[in-house]
Amino acid sequence: MTRLPVGVATETLQQIGATVYNGGMQEKTKVLIIDDENAIRRFLHTSLDAHGYAVSEATTGEDGLLQAVNVQPDLIILDLGLPGISGIEVTRRIREWTDTPIIILSVQNQDNDKIEALDAGADDFLTKPFSVGELTARLRVAMRH
Repeated sequence: MTRLPVGVATETLQQIGATVYNGGMQEKTKVLIIDDENAIRRFLHTSLDAHGYAVSEATTGEDGLLQAVNVQPDLIILDLGLPGISGIEVTRRIREWTDTPIIILSVQNQDNDKIEALDAGADDFLTKPFSVGELTARLRVAMRH
């Protein structure tokens, strides 16, 4: 990986998903995945790690809310169909205290599902199945805003 020039703002670099060097240490963009499907979490974790992201995981809405507070991710990938607290409710609760970008990743593909998620505070909505290329492009877009 190429070292970035001195004087380039860390926030700007993180917005494009770049790895930032801070006194020789790398600061990766932190992504929190909240999804109850183990295979999806593993796939996302491996794929995003390979693209230079620091990845944390949660399997329930409750755990996701705790992880969001503790990890303070730069971006959240959230499934709607979670056990316990729904993805919609997780979105609403997160929006009470942060504007961290939230990308919904769900099998629910009806217009009303997308509208409800976006109205609850999600920044984007991607339906499963999806390509890693499209997901990482959407992550970069979310980090630019």
